[in-house]
Amino acid sequence: MKDVAKVGWENAPLGHVCKFMGGGTPSKQNPSFWGGELPWVSPKDMKSDTVSDSIDHVTDIAVEQSATKRIPKGAILIVVRSGILSRTIPTAIAGRELTVNQDLKAIIPDKRLDGRFLAYFFQAAEPYLLDRVTRGATVHKLDMPVIKSLPVPLPPLEEQQRIVAVLDEAFEGLARARTHAEANLQNARELFETALSAFIERHKDSWSSTTLGEAYDVRDGTHDSPKYHPTGRALITSKNLGRDGLHFEKIKFISEEDYVSICKRSGVDKGDVLFAMIGTIGNPIVVDVEPDFAIKNVALFKMKDGRSGQFLRYMLRSKYVVEKMRAEAKGTTQQFVGLGYLRAFPVILPDPTTEMTMVDELDRIEAHCRSAEALYDIKLQDIDDLRQSLLQKAFAGDLT
Repeated sequence: MKDVAKVGWENAPLGHVCKFMGGGTPSKQNPSFWGGELPWVSPKDMKSDTVSDSIDHVTDIAVEQSATKRIPKGAILIVVRSGILSRTIPTAIAGRELTVNQDLKAIIPDKRLDGRFLAYFFQAAEPYLLDRVTRGATVHKLDMPVIKSLPVPLPPLEEQQRIVAVLDEAFEGLARARTHAEANLQNARELFETALSAFIERHKDSWSSTTLGEAYDVRDGTHDSPKYHPTGRALITSKNLGRDGLHFEKIKFISEEDYVSICKRSGVDKGDVLFAMIGTIGNPIVVDVEPDFAIKNVALFKMKDGRSGQFLRYMLRSKYVVEKMRAEAKGTTQQFVGLGYLRAFPVILPDPTTEMTMVDELDRIEAHCRSAEALYDIKLQDIDDLRQSLLQKAFAGDLT
């Protein structure tokens, strides 16, 4: 971050005006360390601007006999090691005395810094800190020298408190706007599902009862775990299926030999429909590219008798199908539906010759709903941008 040029404001590295405390994990083998009254905060507990409780708690004995220490109320907590550091740097104020694990640091300001002012400072510094995160394979890390070297402005305490009051008021209004926009976004997403259900209800009397197995060639991908490689053929799983299609950002690769073996049983063609059958059941997508991948734990629907993959996608998204499959899914920790279940699943379908006309109508409805979603997505981004702009002005001395 740039040095503050505001006349009358001092500027100092954070390490010169704050005390830093770390945490640790008391031995899980010692029952006298756990189940006490003191919150033991980890990254999963950092969900609000103030943290006063946690999932796990430790005892006074744990503080006396292990690496974890008492963190005073008012300290700033910051996550320094976690997979989530790829997209955000969670910070919060300790709402009471507590302890933290080794993935957090506690920052205690001296008498020159107001705690709330410092908390807002870290929110302003987040883009800078994100650029300096060391990204490992699964765990990302923010080094303490980076934090301690941050140049923090030191206006008079009265000015710090004035800035905090202005930001509090502004952010309260932005929070209300965000809540409203999020509700509208959710309504826009549900609008299509409502319209789809109404469409099916309006036409179903002229449709015929059948099963997915009778109407389509239903297969599934491999259930084995092939060896992964740095490069090779892509392996699509349910994690790569989204509302808007296939996602290739976090893909795994397999050998050509494994690819050929899997595709002998479940080769994917353009126009086929993929459907997540394990974990998050659903998210049907039509393959709209020439496929160069194999599939694992994913249902594959191949079209028969001129049927439309896009119409099947809409049917698999319908409230009736989604609710029935999720209610009848097996598994406790991870739900799934089997290939036999999918083949026997009852559906009602129009004649194949009329499907494309219906697809055109459903496409228009979906496009309208997607446009509404996009507007609220932009609104939410605008709110976030305005918040960050206010923070930058505050710590440049330009907030009036």
